[in-house]
Amino acid sequence: MKTTFFRPETVARRWVLIDATDQSVGRLAVVIANILRGKDRPEFTPNAMVGDNVIVINASKLAIDPKKGTQTMHYHHSFYPGGLKATNWNKMLETRSDFLLKRVVRGMLPKNTLGKELLSNLRVYQGSEHPHQAQKPVEFKAN
Repeated sequence: MKTTFFRPETVARRWVLIDATDQSVGRLAVVIANILRGKDRPEFTPNAMVGDNVIVINASKLAIDPKKGTQTMHYHHSFYPGGLKATNWNKMLETRSDFLLKRVVRGMLPKNTLGKELLSNLRVYQGSEHPHQAQKPVEFKAN
């Protein structure tokens, strides 16, 4: 039996709309990463971009466990002495919830050039409005 490898040009790619209201961050990130990679499709090829484009709305309404929200930190360094900044997830959810979700999804994608390209197919919006109505996104129910 011969293995079939699909090329990105031959695969029809969809736009998927996911509502993040009251969804757990980690469980939602797993669903998003699988759709971006194309693991939910029969044409899955590990070394090609055969996944779909994902639009996430209402990222500011994500559900975070109270203990994890205060203990899990995001670190950023300015490369100057004493330039380490630390922010907990509760603060990030209030101010930059789109960055928080993208950061978690990025950790679940391959750590190479393909992973960076896959992440460019993810669009996260804090509110319920998005500018991608022309692409006719299909609503996806993430459990």
